[in-house]
Amino acid sequence: MVQAQTQPLTFEEFLAAYPENGGVYELINAEVIAVEPTGKHEEAIAFLVAEFNFEVRRLGLPYVLPRTCTLKPATPNTGYKPDITVLNKTALAAEPRWKAASTILQGSSVPLVVEVVSTNWRDDYDHKRADYEAMGIPEYWIVDYLGLGGRRYVGVPKQPTVTVCNWVEGEYQMQRFRRGDRLVSNTFPELQLEVSQIFAAGA
Repeated sequence: MVQAQTQPLTFEEFLAAYPENGGVYELINAEVIAVEPTGKHEEAIAFLVAEFNFEVRRLGLPYVLPRTCTLKPATPNTGYKPDITVLNKTALAAEPRWKAASTILQGSSVPLVVEVVSTNWRDDYDHKRADYEAMGIPEYWIVDYLGLGGRRYVGVPKQPTVTVCNWVEGEYQMQRFRRGDRLVSNTFPELQLEVSQIFAAGA
């Protein structure tokens, strides 16, 4: 991510100033950040979206994966556009900003959110994890296919890691998966997905 604008903005100003125009932006502590993913980053996202959508169709789940949406945590002047957001369609009627601004305020509307790590790894592991946890989002994946995160997250020596955070009694319990592991998801319990498949998609 790179800084897009230095003038601090409120969340309302951010929504008005950065409409859907081909670019993707986030607001972190009143600072507008332009999201500039690499091609490999996008390939990893596309692979996971296809896998999730297959499960949604196969099991007839009431989920939808929007191309983009904004998650608004309680943190002031902050709004995230996750790499992948799985929404529960039955909960969207209770989201007051969904129809007009594709914005989600309640973590209960989001069964699963995924961030694919790039050079801004601290945002994914620290800021977003804390905010998604506070929103009560049940499941959060941090897909670090290049092993960019801090050693406390990806080990010594650093290695590609998928961290799955599950919301238990108000806080995330984290489980790490590496090459050769099969991912375990509460949102998609029948998902047959090896970590190596994700890493290959982004390699």
